[in-house]
This record gives sequence, C-alpha cells and structure tokens, in this order.
Amino acid sequence: MFKQIHEIVFHGKGGYSWNDVYNMPIWLRRFTFKEIQEFYEKEKAEYDKANKKGTSTLIDSSGKVNKPQFADASPKRSSFRTKP
Repeated sequence: MFKQIHEIVFHGKGGYSWNDVYNMPIWLRRFTFKEIQEFYEKEKAEYDKANKKGTSTLIDSSGKVNKPQFADASPKRSSFRTKP
C-alpha cells in the first residue's frame, strides 16, 4: 500500500499529496495507480521504438562527425544573388 501511495505521489508530478492519496477510496487509488502505470509504460514503449529506428546522431561511436541528414535533402545554391 505505501509503495503504491509513493508511486502515485511521485509520478503524479505534484498533482497528489501523500495525505490525499492515503485517504482516497481504495478503488480510486487502484484506478489512479493503474492509469499512471499504463501512461509510463506507453511512454517507455514509444521512447524505445524511437530509439530503435536507428536515429543518427551528430557524432558516431568512433568520434567522426556525421553529415546532417537535412544537408542531403536541401537544394544546393550556387551563390548569393542580389536584386538589380
């Protein structure tokens, strides 16, 4: 019970005080705990999915600087032109 109260207060990001959660009806505390737990599990799954896509970083593991992906996609401009 105390671990569940702690988890709700901590992961509720200031939305719940310890006293409020302690005095909640049990059904509401279980529901709140389950909802918070599902939210963080979904967030973790999305985070893991995003990291598995092989997102490139600016510097690879050998220390070499990677060319940004947008550099290949952007059109090349030969020179700066001014209006006559």
